[in-house]
Amino acid sequence: MTIANDDATQRHKAKMAKRKEVQDREVASKTIEKGLLVVHTGPGKGKSTAAFGLLLRALGHGWKVGVVQFIKGAWSTGEKTALDRFDDLVEWHTMGEGFTWETQDRERDIAAAKRAWDKAKELMERPDIRMVVLDELNIALRYDYLPVDEVVATLRDRRADLHVVVTGRNAKAELIEAADLVTEMTLVKHHFAAGVKSQQGIEF
Repeated sequence: MTIANDDATQRHKAKMAKRKEVQDREVASKTIEKGLLVVHTGPGKGKSTAAFGLLLRALGHGWKVGVVQFIKGAWSTGEKTALDRFDDLVEWHTMGEGFTWETQDRERDIAAAKRAWDKAKELMERPDIRMVVLDELNIALRYDYLPVDEVVATLRDRRADLHVVVTGRNAKAELIEAADLVTEMTLVKHHFAAGVKSQQGIEF
């Protein structure tokens, strides 16, 4: 090793040691443990995918988890098939009848959203469930299928150790305000624009 390389190595080591000190102090200063309200929103792809990633992490710790899908109909998806293998830990409820442009029936969509919300409240009240994913709840709120004030109040007043993940575009301002963590997926480039169709293993 040359002298120059040795100097660079030592400078890097010193820099990382200082960074570690700062990082360790930052981590040590966080003392609150609580259930989080997490919101994945925005026009980019990956909102539900990220939510199921959290679900998989929870399963790795042996947690019991629940999923309620608000808009998506009962079509087969890879994540549902994979999670069926954890039937002792996962409760999955697909309550929608398909995307709004497919049903074209507002009253049916409202009724389906209400049934899904009732199921969501049932799961959130169960002490054995540690995490609940409310997939596409933001869409149901966007179209006023559910009263946003009631939904946000229920989510805010959930038990202290329950994690809830909400997905869908156009999250309401009230939900964003109540959330602990909000991630907006930004669309930079999408293969649909180039004529690529939905594909197994990517979209479903």
